[in-house]
Amino acid sequence: MEAPPVSAMPVTGGTINMMEYLLQGSVLDQALESLLHRLRGLCDNMEPETFLDHELVYLLKGQQGTPFLLRARRSLSHPTAPWHLRYLGQPEVGDKSRNALVRNCVDVAASHSLPEFLNEMGFRMDHEFVANGHIFRRGALKVVVSKLSRILVPGNTDNTERLSLSYLVELSVLAPAGQDTMSEEMRSFAEQLKPLVQLEKIDPTKQRHL
Repeated sequence: MEAPPVSAMPVTGGTINMMEYLLQGSVLDQALESLLHRLRGLCDNMEPETFLDHELVYLLKGQQGTPFLLRARRSLSHPTAPWHLRYLGQPEVGDKSRNALVRNCVDVAASHSLPEFLNEMGFRMDHEFVANGHIFRRGALKVVVSKLSRILVPGNTDNTERLSLSYLVELSVLAPAGQDTMSEEMRSFAEQLKPLVQLEKIDPTKQRHL
């Protein structure tokens, strides 16, 4: 659920240790246009990028009992674009002084044979969903507003059902480790979106995963 759309993902890797700073919230369907209007006034791009993505979540059972999780995502609106494989580390939620959730993030582009490769490596596809929506940017900040839909028939992205009557709103920044001033910039931006949406530091281990 927390992974950004493939159409907007920066590809990182190698020796660079990138951290994702994240705030999340939701807005009811009827309030969507008001939020988009506010974001157009606050962000660099007056007209947001749009996306329609298919995400598959893979698990590999470890010896310690905690499964290793990877997210594979592809663009349905740009079927020739590369797949993206994403690993998100455990959130660092203990530091109360931080205004945002912080976790390690590794993101790489991959070929269209990614699902077959993960299956051969022993991963099991746990669940899949479709996400569509809008992406706004303001400097290093990125705001993703997305509608999430469950896939009713495995692998059939044309047969979906919306999960809720609201849109997921995620404010995030990718930065090298130690750039904790980013969370203060995010808090300031989030204040400007109230009362339309309340963006918070949410521990994903205490919420239901998509």
